[in-house]
Amino acid sequence: MSAKQLLAALFEADLKLREAEASLLAESDQDELARVIEQATEQALTGRPPDDDDDAARLLRLADLCAQVQGPRTADTLLRILNHSSPEVRVAAGEALRDFAYDRYAEVARAIERAFERDVKGPCLQEVPWILAEIGEPSAVPLIARCLRHSDVEVVASGIEALAEIGDAETIALLAPLASDTRVVQLEEGEAGYSTTIGELATEAIGELEAR
Repeated sequence: MSAKQLLAALFEADLKLREAEASLLAESDQDELARVIEQATEQALTGRPPDDDDDAARLLRLADLCAQVQGPRTADTLLRILNHSSPEVRVAAGEALRDFAYDRYAEVARAIERAFERDVKGPCLQEVPWILAEIGEPSAVPLIARCLRHSDVEVVASGIEALAEIGDAETIALLAPLASDTRVVQLEEGEAGYSTTIGELATEAIGELEAR
């Protein structure tokens, strides 16, 4: 095939994909579709090695579908996808969860609470504070505060930075008990990484909040 023919085939495949998605959303019972999406997500997460490219591509598509099939089940499914090892997959899940929360915040908040109750391991709960901070709901602060009490030091660090981002001086009272915490956390800044303590991070956040 020539390049022109291959490009035409690509356009045709893209059109068929969009038509298939539109049919899936229009013709399926929403509760049944949410269950099918959940099952497909579980298969993609557990069926093969976590860095499998095919499964990552499926999870990108599933994250997009979750944002369009909104309900308690799909909120939980998005949090499962958010726990994937691929940064690209986590970005897609985070954006879908954010868009979901703009429409149905309470369901997303309850799904996050369930994730805390299950004590989910992995990057999911490290991402959650940033998503909550971006949404900007006042009731997000108690959820972020749960991160500060988490056993995973990286979740704690994300919670501290998210509270600083929100900029509410009343959250200083939440951060103050961490000012003497000596646990070390590794943070990324651009291409580089550096080590700091939870206490130093909390003290810096308190300073930023006091200056506002």
